[in-house]
Amino acid sequence: MAVSGFPSSVEKCSSIGREKHTVVADMDGTLLRGRSSFPYFALVAFEAGGILRLLFLLLASPIAGLLYYLVSESAGIQVLIFASFVGLRVTDIESVARAVLPKFYASDLHPESWRVFSSCGKRCVLTANPRIMVEAFLKDFLAADLVLGTEIATYKGRATGLVRDPGVLVGNKKADALLKAFGETQPEIGLGDRQTDIPFMALCKEGYLVPSKPEVKAVTCDKLPKPIIFHDGRLVRKPAPLMALLIILWTPIGFFLACLRIAAGALLPMSTVYYAFWALGVRVIVKGTPPPAAKKSTGQTGVLFVCSHRTLLDPIFLSVALGRPIPTVTYSVSRLSEIISPIKAVRLSRDRATDASTIKKLLEEGDLAMCPEGTTCREPFLLRFSALFAELTDELVPVAMVNRMSMFHGTTARGWKGMDPFYFFMNPCPAYEVTFLNKLPMELTCGSGKSSHEVANYIQRVIAATLSYESTRFTRKDKYRALAGNDGTVVEKPFIKPNKVMGC
Repeated sequence: MAVSGFPSSVEKCSSIGREKHTVVADMDGTLLRGRSSFPYFALVAFEAGGILRLLFLLLASPIAGLLYYLVSESAGIQVLIFASFVGLRVTDIESVARAVLPKFYASDLHPESWRVFSSCGKRCVLTANPRIMVEAFLKDFLAADLVLGTEIATYKGRATGLVRDPGVLVGNKKADALLKAFGETQPEIGLGDRQTDIPFMALCKEGYLVPSKPEVKAVTCDKLPKPIIFHDGRLVRKPAPLMALLIILWTPIGFFLACLRIAAGALLPMSTVYYAFWALGVRVIVKGTPPPAAKKSTGQTGVLFVCSHRTLLDPIFLSVALGRPIPTVTYSVSRLSEIISPIKAVRLSRDRATDASTIKKLLEEGDLAMCPEGTTCREPFLLRFSALFAELTDELVPVAMVNRMSMFHGTTARGWKGMDPFYFFMNPCPAYEVTFLNKLPMELTCGSGKSSHEVANYIQRVIAATLSYESTRFTRKDKYRALAGNDGTVVEKPFIKPNKVMGC
């Protein structure tokens, strides 16, 4: 029996015994708490098109708003689609949808809608948003079986900014799409949040509206079918219109400030960089007691600082905390980062014997920094530690690294890594916390009979416990397959040694 009369509130919908039922839900304002899709279009515009594209979208948003409220929902949404998508490569839009948007969508999930949606055995989402934007998140993280959304028009692999028939899915067009997908079969539950959702909800046996008030807290990530460990994109915060404006206004100022901060780190003696950073708004917090520098004259080998990996700046901030430059090893670093780096960065080849010899020689010369995760992770997780370092020395000092950014992320899997330091230093007040842990006791090293994997896993657990992070078995390949659709291997230019792998 179809819905009759005005639908009830979603709080009245039972979620018990729904394992064989089908639910059809709208997205903005229903599955998500926020009723506006502007922030997600802004993310696509910025991440796939750059700062000028974001400016274009922001300038077009008042027109979209007027059309939305005074003409029709579909007209307003069409303007947002055009401003965000026109001219973009379809593959870039898909990449942003897979690697960037899920983190922001997941942080805004409505608890009551999710309670009902997750209780059903078959899940369908019916949305006015472009399907290309939302499908990856809905299927991969909310276990949706079917996603019906607006289809964008393309030409030679690029979006035209227009939409394909039947147009933007709003009102009766949602009902038509539902009929086409389900035929004579009636879904048990329909969830929506506005008057224009009632036509499709009327085709369901039960219909429930999600009220905009009172405001509720978003679903916590631990209640999702799987956690979001890897995500990409430069923006830290969801770009609502005001935040988008602040990003546009701050970017030229932030870039100039980043150049000053990078110049200070590269040109000043390392013993003074801590104070220069402080004067320029960069906070470096040092905890624990680091060991003294190795004395080469006495034949003492260097200490290997085993660091958790947050950005490619980890070894630099380790050096700032120590007041002296500490060389590091890396699997890949951009030419620009290599030029502006204030410390020596030695490339590894991923040939085990060659890399072991390189690291041993560096330790004979003094202290060395290494990030055995091999790539960065933004969330409170530690990736698997490569065990090679544990075989080469027993002088191991774990270092827990944490950073804070308010506007831009200083890492990327999809973009150009040469801009990573600039984006980090473009934050108004970036901060790094460097915690030196106790040197590994001799009885816990390979020299006392422990295997290299036991040592690596132990150090991973110690750092994770210090940071209240979770240890995982994920690797660099897992990250790049999730975010970039490859295993992280890059084809180097002729003047760079071959077979390098992206590691930052």
